[in-house]
Amino acid sequence: MSRVAGALLVVGDVVTDVVALHRRPLSPATDTAAVIRTLPGGAGANVACWAARRGGGDVRLLARVGADPDSNGWHDRALRRSGVRPLLVSDPEAATATVIALVDASAERTFLTDSGAALRLSPGDWSARLLDGVARLHLSGYLYFSAPSRATARRALRDALAAGVPVSVDPASAGFLAEAGPDRFLAAVDGAEVLLPNADEARLLTGRAEPERAAEELSRRFPWAVVTLGATGALVARGGAITARVAAPGVRPVDSTGAGDAFTGAFLAARLMGADPAEAAEAGCRAGAEAVTVVGGRPPHRSGKEYAED
Repeated sequence: MSRVAGALLVVGDVVTDVVALHRRPLSPATDTAAVIRTLPGGAGANVACWAARRGGGDVRLLARVGADPDSNGWHDRALRRSGVRPLLVSDPEAATATVIALVDASAERTFLTDSGAALRLSPGDWSARLLDGVARLHLSGYLYFSAPSRATARRALRDALAAGVPVSVDPASAGFLAEAGPDRFLAAVDGAEVLLPNADEARLLTGRAEPERAAEELSRRFPWAVVTLGATGALVARGGAITARVAAPGVRPVDSTGAGDAFTGAFLAARLMGADPAEAAEAGCRAGAEAVTVVGGRPPHRSGKEYAED
């Protein structure tokens, strides 16, 4: 693969993750022993960090956070240590988004989400000048689940298409997607080059039970549909047909939080370096496999230091 020819701009979310790993089922109305850590997260931020980790070169993140300078500084430092250039907008009225991730013995996670400032990213936070030097734009699907951030995502998509910058979108949340309405979401992301749903999101968007049929259906609407299948890999589809089936490396999972973000970040980094979609999906599967072996949604620091030490 060649050197990266331009920047990756991710427009998305920064989140404070509270991750609770419980190896026994939750006990209602009493205590359940858990290992609890507070970590930097957010789908958009995670994608950016994994893209930088996988050689994405100049990776930038536009997101809205709360006004607390200590929290903002912690998030800013964590992003920079991961090789991401933060473009963080401070919100005077809402706190930085917080997610409580309950992770069970199988490494499956359940989220409790306070979106806070994340979904308040407004059209005024966006400028077409942010696309200067950008080779790819990625939009986190979470942006589409509130009116202000949805308008911002629409504007970013429109400006990117006008500038000839290819756009990718991940639907982000099957739960939020079901509430917002699949047809509404699909209309809002029309024009994107790549859609990156997981199997549950692909089913919701198409009404097709089988991931293969869902991927084929989506690839009739978008130039490329890449459907992630968790531990079994990913499907790549174009023009109504599956063009590649990619296997995921076998690993022992600890926490599945951020595995899809890792896939997306590595996929986009590989595309920037000239990989075709199948090769990029292979890179994504390798990153996703690495992601489930660590706690939280970010890649581990090469220094070995923990985020809490920042």
